[in-house]
Order: sequence, then structure tokens, then C-alpha cells
Amino acid sequence: MSTTTAPATSASPRTVDGVAVATPVLTVVVPAYNSEAYLDRCLDTVGAAGPEVEVVVVDDGSQDGTAALAQRYADRHPSVRVVRKANGGHGSAINVGLEHARGTYLKVVDSDDWVDEDALAELVATLRGFVSRGDDVDLVVSNFVYEKVGRRPHVVRFGAALPRRRVTTWDGTRRFRKGRYLLMHALVYRTRLLRDCGLRLPEHTFYVDNLYAFLPLQHVRTLYYLDVDLYRYFIGRDDQSVHEAVMLRRLDQQLRVNWAMLRHLRGLEVPDGRLRDYLLHHVEIVCAVSSILLLRSGTPADLAARDHLWDELRAEDAWLYRRVRWSAVGALSNLPGRAGQRASLLAYRVAQRVVGFS
Repeated sequence: MSTTTAPATSASPRTVDGVAVATPVLTVVVPAYNSEAYLDRCLDTVGAAGPEVEVVVVDDGSQDGTAALAQRYADRHPSVRVVRKANGGHGSAINVGLEHARGTYLKVVDSDDWVDEDALAELVATLRGFVSRGDDVDLVVSNFVYEKVGRRPHVVRFGAALPRRRVTTWDGTRRFRKGRYLLMHALVYRTRLLRDCGLRLPEHTFYVDNLYAFLPLQHVRTLYYLDVDLYRYFIGRDDQSVHEAVMLRRLDQQLRVNWAMLRHLRGLEVPDGRLRDYLLHHVEIVCAVSSILLLRSGTPADLAARDHLWDELRAEDAWLYRRVRWSAVGALSNLPGRAGQRASLLAYRVAQRVVGFS
């Protein structure tokens, strides 16, 4: 069985049973690694959405029946394709999905997550309207829902920062609330924007979804907030990368992504305004997560790494250090002394319970 297809280009025709069909308005990229146990739930919600939605399942070197399961969906639904590749990690799978995408817009849905089908239909109708009117909207933001085992679902919305159902620019947005930022689950990018900005995520690295939700934003000129609860973000497997025990084992990769974001921000010439405010806000939160996880680990090496993070940032960019380290989030996650450390960890636990993240 050969399921790998050639990467798409802007001129690549799309065919179903040998007949050319219109370009889909949306490509859903599904990175999948050893996902046989739960991939069907994801594909049930995106695989039968109709010809306007192309689904590209990227099998990232799975050693179980992931590819075969995906191929069964592809055999039933012409809009589903399976691309098989050697294992390279989540970022590598997204890179390959982007190469193969034929849709005008692109969304990543992880194989253990799923989408609300009614919300997906509304998203497709919205994107269809942009395409028919020739509106090159760069980014569509929608809500996502934490689906944590044993907890009630928690919806993350962005109405406090983004005007609803109106094309706007960064200047038309408002400040994001503390702790609220754009995760990959909330984003639908214009595919051409991702290609034109040269997005290339690191391979064999976890937590690159932060880079996916951060690096392209400087190229986003127009955005649109569709206030529907589209993405269902599942948390509950012990082997998930966002499970706290797993994150503590992969602190080196959390820091690698954290530094990539900091150094990207340092190299940008972004004028004062809402975009720069947002990028700083996002970095503040990721730095706070790194600090808390290093503190949570509590080993001498990780506590030293926590100090090194801030010392190195101060040495490289004193202005950025002051903005990030002494922001409200940065200060709360780095309270001094034993009592301060306990207070920082308590604040983190409260946020976990309130929001529902792992």
C-alpha cells in the first residue's frame, strides 16, 4: 500500500476519481503517531465534512495500525489523504502537512483531539465567504474546549480581546487577559501566509505548537474571530506531552522552545502597538510556565537552569528581561524565598484547577 502523495503547489489540481474539483477552502492536517487507539474519534469529526474540507493525515512513522486506520477512512472519503513519513516529531508532521495542503486555509488537529461538527460547518461557511469575496483574511481565531478526564469541559474564549465576526487588524484588538493567549487549537491560518513566511518547525522537539502559534503572527495583517466552540482539546492520557510528569522529563525541550520564542522576538522590528503587546504577553506566559516547571522539578540542576534562564536573558537583552521577568505573570511565578516558591506553586495549582489544563 502506497499512500504518500506529492507535495501540493499553488498550481496542483485536485482530483476525485480522476475529475478535477475546486480547491478546498480548508485543509485539516492531522499529525499522527501511534494513534490507532483514538484516531477514529478525530477522523469521525473531520473526515466526512465534505469536499470543501481536505484532510491530510500525516503518519509520523507509527509502529501500530495508525496508517491502516487512516487509509480505511481515505478509502471511504475522497477528501481524506494519508501521507506516510519517517518519524520526525510533531513539528516535522506539521511541516509535511503544510507541504501537501491544497486548501486556501489550514488548521492543525492533533490525532487525540476532535472538533465540533456544527462549529466546523460554520467555520467552512465563513471561509467560503472570504474566498468568494476575495478577502485575504490571514488568521481566523475560534474557541477551544479543555476536555480533561474527570473534569467538566472548560471553554476558552477570546471575546474580551477580539471583536466578534468582523475582519480587523491588530490595532482593532484589545489587550489579552492575564493567562489568556492563542494556542494552536484556536488558529486557522491562510495557507499561503504560512508558506510565504517560511514556517519550518523544529524536528524531534516537543511543544513546538507554541512556535506555530507565535512565529507567523508578525505576518498576520487581518484577523477574524469566529465565536464558536470548535476545537476539543483532550487531556487525560498519561503519555501525553502536556501531562505534567511528562513535561518534567522534557524540560530541556520546553526551554529550547522558550528560547526560540525569546530570540525570535528579539530579532523583530515590531513597532509599538497591539501586536507587540500580544507577542510580549505570549512570551511572558511561556517563560512563567518554564519557571514553574523548573521549580516544580526542584532538582539542583533544574533550579540552576531556572536562574540561568533569567540571567541569560538579562545578559542578552536587558529591556526584554525587564518586560518579561517583572511583568505580573513573571513576578508571580518567580517569588523569592521558600515561602515565595510555595506561593508561586500554589498559584500554578489554582490556575490548573480553574482552567483545567494538565
